[in-house]
Amino acid sequence: MMRQYPFGLRLSGDSAADIAAAAFTRPRLTTDGVGLVVTPNIDHIATIRRNPGLARAYAHAERIVCDGWPVQVYARLCGLRVGRVTGCEITARLMGMDIYPAWHRLFFVVDSPLTEAGVRAWAERHGVSERCAVTIPPFGFERDADFSGTLAAEIAGFGTTVLIMAVGAPRSEIFVDTHRNRLPPCWAFCVGQAVKVELGLVRRAPARWRAAGVEWLWRMLQEPSRLTTRYVTATFGFGMAVIEDQFRA
Repeated sequence: MMRQYPFGLRLSGDSAADIAAAAFTRPRLTTDGVGLVVTPNIDHIATIRRNPGLARAYAHAERIVCDGWPVQVYARLCGLRVGRVTGCEITARLMGMDIYPAWHRLFFVVDSPLTEAGVRAWAERHGVSERCAVTIPPFGFERDADFSGTLAAEIAGFGTTVLIMAVGAPRSEIFVDTHRNRLPPCWAFCVGQAVKVELGLVRRAPARWRAAGVEWLWRMLQEPSRLTTRYVTATFGFGMAVIEDQFRA
């Protein structure tokens, strides 16, 4: 069952520390362009099957790591020795530094005024208030060409070196990929709710739940009306993606 690219994805073996170090070690050059980092779980894999925009974003991503344990297990069954790296782990590294290099400018795209206030308070504590911007786009912004173009220009005008997209998939990934030619040469992290977890606005599953691979169940119990149908659909879609991947093999 050896596959070099499960689901056609170039999965990375980098750890959260490796990825954060790459983001903070040196500025990206104009020739580097945007370094998109994505963290697929079963929902992402299922969505790629029916969403060409997300599929293109994944095809152009610079780092793809296994967020969901089923994705990691399948990758290992395909012969790849990759670890599990969650969006929460990456975000904890990005937002947990004691000192940020003076050349860094961070731009957060978030989902609500509460999250925005949390990010601004975080920036104040870390002494980066003047080098941190936060905005809240309207729902469906990725389908509004005018607004998205304006947002991309704002991100570029700020001189952003690290862009943190915290508005969920596939909106974040599609926005970054669609407007990569307008964005500055920065690292772009699509990490969903991980920013709210890091800020303490959402409680992450206890360590024993994560170790058992049932963090998804914890999240579903917190938001049953929103996530139950989504997880059932994603599980079916992921299973179909595995079958299709094996036929392609």
